[in-house]
Amino acid sequence: MSETGAIKQALAPVQRLAKANGHPVAEDGKKSSSFVVPAAAETHGSALTDIESSRHDPVRASLFADEARAPETAPSRQAAPHAIEIELKLIVPADRLADFNDAPIIAANARNKGTRKHLKAVYYDTPKRTLRREGFSFRVRQSGARFTQTVKAESGNDPLRRGEWEASVPSMTPDIALAMTLVPEKLRADLERHSVEAVFSSDIHRHQRLVELPSGTVEVAFDRGHLISGDRSLPVSEIELELKSGSPSAIWELALRLAEHGPVKPSIRTKSARGFDLAADTPPQAPKPPKLRLDPSTSLDEAFSGILRSCLLHLLQSLPVAEDGRDPEGMHQLRVALRRLRSALDLMRSVVSLDKLDLMRAEAKWLAGCLSGARDWDVFRQETLQTVADGCPSVAGFDALGALADERRAACYDAARLALADRRCQYFVIGLGGWIEARGWRSEIAPDGLAQLAEPAINFARNILSAQHAKVLKRGRRFKSLSTEERHRVRLAAKKLRYVADFLLPLCGQRKSAKRFSRRLADLQQELGIYNDMATTTSLLADVGAEATGGSVAAAAIAGWQAHAMVGVEARLREAWSGFTGAKVPWSVDAAEQPEKLVQPSAGWLR
Repeated sequence: MSETGAIKQALAPVQRLAKANGHPVAEDGKKSSSFVVPAAAETHGSALTDIESSRHDPVRASLFADEARAPETAPSRQAAPHAIEIELKLIVPADRLADFNDAPIIAANARNKGTRKHLKAVYYDTPKRTLRREGFSFRVRQSGARFTQTVKAESGNDPLRRGEWEASVPSMTPDIALAMTLVPEKLRADLERHSVEAVFSSDIHRHQRLVELPSGTVEVAFDRGHLISGDRSLPVSEIELELKSGSPSAIWELALRLAEHGPVKPSIRTKSARGFDLAADTPPQAPKPPKLRLDPSTSLDEAFSGILRSCLLHLLQSLPVAEDGRDPEGMHQLRVALRRLRSALDLMRSVVSLDKLDLMRAEAKWLAGCLSGARDWDVFRQETLQTVADGCPSVAGFDALGALADERRAACYDAARLALADRRCQYFVIGLGGWIEARGWRSEIAPDGLAQLAEPAINFARNILSAQHAKVLKRGRRFKSLSTEERHRVRLAAKKLRYVADFLLPLCGQRKSAKRFSRRLADLQQELGIYNDMATTTSLLADVGAEATGGSVAAAAIAGWQAHAMVGVEARLREAWSGFTGAKVPWSVDAAEQPEKLVQPSAGWLR
């Protein structure tokens, strides 16, 4: 079977997926003027449930959305009920956008030739960008003679779902009062004290069609135009896929069929996010792994779903940052996302034995390998070389060595971008998303496996954590006498334990022992990472050594600096290992009986 065909199979069949009904909301437009709007002191419309408690819980948010869909009897300027938007973007080359309108999947399943709109919008926030920091976007969009104000909110660990609210307004001037009931109470005071201002605008030409598939109806919007902030602009060329009814798997199915027609890059990065970065003239923000919130009573099936969704979210968030390349943390977080995904897939092997699982793990490993050079040179250029150059100001040649490192780094980033633009990468990400949404692991599992999926995940969590912890201890036996390669194997096992603990510790309840264990594991990981970076530096210096004319003295200084530093690293590393081996594990039955409260590991613990 071909690689494409194997991933296609991961999209079907769909089992027990909730139908989603949402508002059609376009997310674009153009600023017509620059102005500042005073915040209103009073609110209009009925109060809605505080979304702060539901925005991180897609299930609760979906229930709230269903509850809110009542017949509209309010005045036209009343804020519309809460809805959940389920949407995926496909970034395409500008010269190919029109071609996708003739893709076989569109031609065969579109209701008609669709509608065309010219959409203009202005996006607003406080001067300190309070709304954006809290995960909200606030815009007014013009379509013909109609003006619509929209508030959108992030929706936890689900990569496709966002909360949204709409209200009709008479002009491009926003009505802050209508938005007051839609944001958490802690933000209302900021909106009352500070004016909101126009941050950027958009000007989009949209061709919109409805595509009906057996699994659901998807609104397909072909968008071309620009985001505009002052004298800067950013082109937009993308296809938005928004679910109107049926299973969210329909979005991934349609995305895969469009990928067969031409190059696409799956994305969840909104026009709002791109516009704010354009206005601030900053690169995309590198994400940290999202925190998992798993109740101890969660079934194993739900736990797998939640873990994989969080991995997919981190992967999709990291892709544009890594490709942009201005922030080295982007490449780092993309590699972390791929390692976390591989660890999550490994988790499932004891329950699910599928060729598709192994295929996706292999594809994640392939992509991570394509990124490793870029990450190694990032660390060398930004950390190692700079640290030694600052510590040895009298040594000549660091500029020459830095120039060579920059050349190597640029070449590795070019190779990484080629991999990210490769159809293989596109099929992998889209196929993964469809497999997760459809819970494809259920389609080829034995009945006893299905029964295990229905059981509480806590026992599974304890077994897996115990096994991985034992593996680290075994690889680290007689730690002081281990070779560099053997310590590298300890580092890999410890890193895997870190990811597994991040996935499964929330199932073990709230105990202080987890905070202590997390801290000891983090200390060990940090020291092992420093040790490994020094070993990597040796190979990188060997790579540029033959060409380091004028930089050979600087290269020798780096080698000497690290040889001296290794003495201190060794002592700290042994101390970290001793602390880790002496830490009480928080997932044991005895620990569960203790009435202590656990502080959940932070996202930073995963780095």
